[in-house]
Amino acid sequence: MRKMPPAEKIHEALSAIADGRISMEENAASIVSSNYTKKYTVKFDGNEYASNDSGTYWQKYPGYPVIAVLILQGKLPGPEPLFPYFKGIDWNGLNKKHKNNYAEAAAEALAKMEEKGADLDAINKAVSEIYDKLASLKITVKRNSEKPQALKGNSP
Repeated sequence: MRKMPPAEKIHEALSAIADGRISMEENAASIVSSNYTKKYTVKFDGNEYASNDSGTYWQKYPGYPVIAVLILQGKLPGPEPLFPYFKGIDWNGLNKKHKNNYAEAAAEALAKMEEKGADLDAINKAVSEIYDKLASLKITVKRNSEKPQALKGNSP
């Protein structure tokens, strides 16, 4: 992997898992965006991953859909006791509100989690462990040239 994502993309991946927005298949996964307006596709074969999310496609780092798939595949740790705190977060809205300053968006989300009783030290430790493990993975990440599927934007 040539480029690491912002660490905050891990928060988004954990939310996708917590919300059940991922459908895994044998060699691909479909991931619905946090505002339920797009569906991304991650294709994988061995240690090669291709995704059509913006981070992977334009920035050439593993975007949150790729990270979520890696967690579900067991290649990255999944902090299951923390998943409930990640449910229902509109990352798309937060990222727009903070003009794609992912650290600010995550700080706002974490403040809301803390209000709900989340242990921020445990969350930060889990995110750090996932990030370190991601950095050590021997994977190739590239663009999936399929366009993301537009959805109507209705949350479940």
